[in-house]
Amino acid sequence: MEYSTLIFWIGTVVFVGTYVLIASEKVHKTVAALLGAMLMLLVILPGPGHSSAEPAPAAESVAAENGIPAETDAGQALLQEERADALAQTEQAMSAVTGRKAMVRNAELYDKLDTFSRYSNFDVVFTLAGMMLLVNLLSGTGLFQYVAIRCAKVARGLPIRTMILLVLATAFLSAFLDNVTTILLVAPVTLLVCNELGVPPIPFLMAETMASNIGGTATLIGDPPNLIIGSIAGLNFADFLINLAPFIIVVMAIYCICLWVYYSKRMHVTVEKRALIMELDERAAITDWSNLRRGGIVMVLTIFGFLVHGALGLQPCVVAMAGATLALLICKVDVDHALEKIEWSTLFFFMALFILVCGAEYCGLMEKIGGLMSLMDGWPVPVVVLVIMWVSAIAAAVMNNVSFTAAMVTVVAAFISSTPAFNHSMECRNLLWWGLALAVCLGGNASLVGAAANLVTVGIAEKNGHQVGFMDFLKYGVPVTLGSMVLASAYILARYYVTCTA
Repeated sequence: MEYSTLIFWIGTVVFVGTYVLIASEKVHKTVAALLGAMLMLLVILPGPGHSSAEPAPAAESVAAENGIPAETDAGQALLQEERADALAQTEQAMSAVTGRKAMVRNAELYDKLDTFSRYSNFDVVFTLAGMMLLVNLLSGTGLFQYVAIRCAKVARGLPIRTMILLVLATAFLSAFLDNVTTILLVAPVTLLVCNELGVPPIPFLMAETMASNIGGTATLIGDPPNLIIGSIAGLNFADFLINLAPFIIVVMAIYCICLWVYYSKRMHVTVEKRALIMELDERAAITDWSNLRRGGIVMVLTIFGFLVHGALGLQPCVVAMAGATLALLICKVDVDHALEKIEWSTLFFFMALFILVCGAEYCGLMEKIGGLMSLMDGWPVPVVVLVIMWVSAIAAAVMNNVSFTAAMVTVVAAFISSTPAFNHSMECRNLLWWGLALAVCLGGNASLVGAAANLVTVGIAEKNGHQVGFMDFLKYGVPVTLGSMVLASAYILARYYVTCTA
């Protein structure tokens, strides 16, 4: 067996085996991902220390290769046009030399990188870390509990109104915080409100979970799959906000109408129960007004930074970490405690996934998978996008949307580069990326394992004596996913005929 074939099969077994282990939940997902990543580093991926860079040729040699004389004969009479042409060719040659030298420098810098820097996407990792720090600082002030109690009081204790307001608050928060953190903050207060009203909390928790995944789709930082897609496709915060947020607002409006129609006749409370809600003091939930003001200002500045980071040439991770650093500097917090509250398990999971996918790409597995997509060569652009969307939505529901996206972005990027219909049209190329983002984020609503927020919600419910099984979750998630995917398909089709055929 040839060495390349052996590497391919080892890499394939490691990649597929790791994903099966993650999906089985027999081993903690972070441990499973780290195991696969370490096997890739030990067996498949090359380490640093071997430079493939060649010394850059001198300008004269490049000029000579292009038929340009290094020096001109002073006595030779050249026409003005020939001089201009020679000068233009020389400038082109020098430009080529400069580009070649830059490539060599980049290769030398890459060769000096340690193994993890080569294969992990630290833009995504540090963006998540920075936002986790910011959110943890704000959560300690009681802000999110205040929002939940205030929603219940604005609804005057009416269950359906309370549900709608909590759903809207969850979706909005999820657009700027990560979904897991939003659920961790909102779910406990929801259980309190439902207990005071005497209504079952599961419909509330499920509605909020769906809303967190829908709302997180609106921005670059709202859902981890968007961070992965944005880093590969070169799409910034403003791109997501402009292209996806308006559509997500429409989806949320339709979702709230559906909730109202379905639950308005199914939930009733007494006047006494409503009075208990009105007696809750939301201001008492705020435990640190000083840090709330300071942390709130930093959060606003950070969001603004995300809006303009593309124009300033800054990566999202720089914006997020700058905001987190400023918050640690001006807020009165225990720095060690704040750092301990970062979800390190999630960050290591992401780092391991990126290494795992790099190993699969290096051994040739991604190229083989991309070859399957070549079957769609010659298909109409909207058909290709819709097929990829629906397949991705189903796969995200089965194997977790973050895990699937980490692998799928490489395949889609290769497909785009090899398909003229997408490679030669920025509108069609971005259409495919927007379709993928909608599919993996909305598809995560379908099953219990589809998104991390789903597992967190079920865990909180079980700790409070409310069981939600896999099939129970499907009853809530599948209808929402189907409805939102139909709307997403209509949106993508409309965008195609407006932007790609104009």
